[in-house]
Amino acid sequence: MTIGMLVLVAVAIAIYLGAAQRVLDRLRLSDGAALLFVAAMVIGGFLPDIPLSDNVSINIGGGIIPVILAVYLFLKAGTTREKVRAVLAALVTSAAVYAAMKILPVEPTYNTFLDPLYIFSILAAIVGYLAGRSRRSAFIAGSMGLLLTDIYSRIEIAVRGGSGSMVIGGAGAFDAIVIGGILSLLLAEVFGESRERIQGGPAAHRPPSLREGLTDAEFGSDMGEIKTESENEEENKDEE
Repeated sequence: MTIGMLVLVAVAIAIYLGAAQRVLDRLRLSDGAALLFVAAMVIGGFLPDIPLSDNVSINIGGGIIPVILAVYLFLKAGTTREKVRAVLAALVTSAAVYAAMKILPVEPTYNTFLDPLYIFSILAAIVGYLAGRSRRSAFIAGSMGLLLTDIYSRIEIAVRGGSGSMVIGGAGAFDAIVIGGILSLLLAEVFGESRERIQGGPAAHRPPSLREGLTDAEFGSDMGEIKTESENEEENKDEE
C-alpha cells in the first residue's frame, strides 16, 4: 500500500473511533458519509482508470472521488464568499505548486532530504490553508490545487507537442492529493481551534448558514444566555 492509502486507512480508523467527529461536524459530513468517501478512494485507487482521450485517463480514487467530495463541500459552504474563496484558494494553491515544480526536481535525487512529492503536498497544504482559511476551503484548495497541477502538466505537454500517456490523479499524484487535502484540513483545524480558544469560542455573530451543524457545546453555553438576554431586552422595550 502507498503512503496515501495508509493515510486513508488511518483516517478511517480515526472516524470509526469518533476522533474526527468535531472536524466532520464542521465539514457537515456524517461518519457514514466520510467512511464511504474514504472507502471509495481506497477501492477506486485499485480500479482501472477511465480514459478521457487517446493518451489521457483519470484515476477513480485519486481523481473522480476527490472531485466529488470537493464539489459536495463546496455546495455545503455557508456563504457565497466562502465558495468564491475556496475556488480562488484552489487556483492560488495550484499556481504555487506548479511554480515549485519548475524550481524543484520532480523526481527524487541524491541530495534531496525529502521526496519532492511530499514537499509539493506540504506546500499545497500550507498555501491551501492560508488562502482558504476555513476547513472546507482549505481541504478543497489542498486537494484540488494538486489535481489542477496534474491537469496543467498535461496541457503543457500538449502545447509543446509532447507525447506519452498520463493518468490524472494516479500514481504519485494520488498520494499527493490525499496528503495535501488531509494536511490542509489538519492545519485549519489546529490553527482554527487555537484561534477560537483565544477568542473564547467561535464568533457569536455568524450567518445562520454557517452555524448549521455546529453543536451548542462548540458555541459555548454563553451563546444561549446571550440570545436570551437579547430577547429579554426586546421584550422589555415592547412592554414599555
